[in-house]
Amino acid sequence: MKKSRHVMFAVVMGLVLGLTMAAGSALAASKKDVAEARAELRKMAQETLDRLYKMRPSAKTLIGKADGYAVFSNFGTKILLFGGGAGKGIVFDKKAKQEIYMKMVEAQAGWGFGVKKFRLVLVFENQKDLKRFVDTGWEIGGQGSAAKKIGEEGGAYAGAVSVSPGVWLYQLTDKGLAMELTGKATRYYKDSDLN
Repeated sequence: MKKSRHVMFAVVMGLVLGLTMAAGSALAASKKDVAEARAELRKMAQETLDRLYKMRPSAKTLIGKADGYAVFSNFGTKILLFGGGAGKGIVFDKKAKQEIYMKMVEAQAGWGFGVKKFRLVLVFENQKDLKRFVDTGWEIGGQGSAAKKIGEEGGAYAGAVSVSPGVWLYQLTDKGLAMELTGKATRYYKDSDLN
């Protein structure tokens, strides 16, 4: 009985010590690590935009006129009726000249099986929608129109899906530009480690 108490005490102390060390190393994440993570997200965002502009040159006009935009990299899986994913990204607030680092998680319903990597580019026509996105972080996916007319110019933002008035989404997969959003709920939230 006494021996089992000593073993239990040693196990508990080992767990406490391990958790303390893990927390300490997490808190001691250096500024270098944060700078590297930010640089990786900026690089991912630029590569994604370069690819998008090559596929859809009109996207450059939409982003150029917008108050801000966000670029996310996502990895998702789908098994039978349920799926989900997670990713990281960066919001560019052009008016405030600010970068906001964010994370995302999603849940998806519908029949399927597989693993998918994709990139998302969200475009915010006005500051109000951009601020709401950053502060509350929720976007609910759904079917949307696949093009938007550019005022008097008569062009169209081909491939941009309207996720709400004034907010447009491009979804890039390995095969190209996805033209539809299936029913999925996605939560975006600020990355406390990088902001």
